[in-house]
Amino acid sequence: MSQENNPAGMKEKILHYLSKEQDYISGDQISKHLGISRQGLWKHIQDLKDSGYGIVAVPHLGYRLESSPDRLFPFQVYQGLNTKLIGKKVYYYEYLDSTMDLAMQLSLKSAPSGTVVLAESQTKGRGRLGRSWHSPKYKGIYLSLILRPAVSPLVSPLLTLLSAVSICEAVKTVSGLEAQIKWPNDVFIGNKKFTGILTEMNAELDKINFVVIGIGLNVNNDKKSLIAQATSLKEQGGQTINRIFLLQELLRRIEHNYFLLEEKGPKAITEKWRSNSLTLGKRVKVYCQSKHIEGFAVDIDNDGSLLIRKDSGLIQKVSSGDVMHCR
Repeated sequence: MSQENNPAGMKEKILHYLSKEQDYISGDQISKHLGISRQGLWKHIQDLKDSGYGIVAVPHLGYRLESSPDRLFPFQVYQGLNTKLIGKKVYYYEYLDSTMDLAMQLSLKSAPSGTVVLAESQTKGRGRLGRSWHSPKYKGIYLSLILRPAVSPLVSPLLTLLSAVSICEAVKTVSGLEAQIKWPNDVFIGNKKFTGILTEMNAELDKINFVVIGIGLNVNNDKKSLIAQATSLKEQGGQTINRIFLLQELLRRIEHNYFLLEEKGPKAITEKWRSNSLTLGKRVKVYCQSKHIEGFAVDIDNDGSLLIRKDSGLIQKVSSGDVMHCR
């Protein structure tokens, strides 16, 4: 099942109209307000019920919305999103091999900047260095975002940092939980990972053609569905999170920080990243290719690289690698 909905779609309008009232609304009233026939309204209502919406119909009274499914349907994502770029176009799937793979294909076909690919479950979700990402159905948020930034390829790692910062901000707003970032691409709560970020780029020497940012977020996963050393927002906060609210807030935060990067430069993002860092101030080992670098993580550079003070006192800049926090 896949959907690509227009923000002004009729289903969204019907849901918005029904959600404003606690009581029943007559079919005639809805039809006149939305400018559609009673038969057309009935068809849309049936489609919504088939999608899991609890809409009750009573003769002579009309329709009433009693419940909404826990689904990331595009017409729900659009409702109240109020962004200028991010999420203006959303592709939604019940199943995908990988949101990254489809987003890369769409990018090559000139999909606009801000396009989002969403899946309720992935059969081959992937992270950095060929690792897999466990994607149980209806539990998390699995998305890939297409961006076409007007920045040098040299500072593209900042988009990973930007995404991590946005996740921390969105989680704090929606759940009240404090998340922290392990350089370069993992987000933790309570020393357990709940989010991974994968960034892939298509670029020329001095120009980015597009970047695809993949985000896998454990939201309502129960402990039994989590792999070792992983956690979820539900496990940490003790309550179920509204995935639509969290997704919308995440998209808003990404857009805000993306515009901030364009307007004010790298410093605006690196300052936010420092305040959410789990890595800075710790002794770390960074594994890159066949060697490792050990020392204290003292800062990040304006291109997103990690600055490590080795035991010799020398500061070494690391642009990529796997970080292990030493005890």
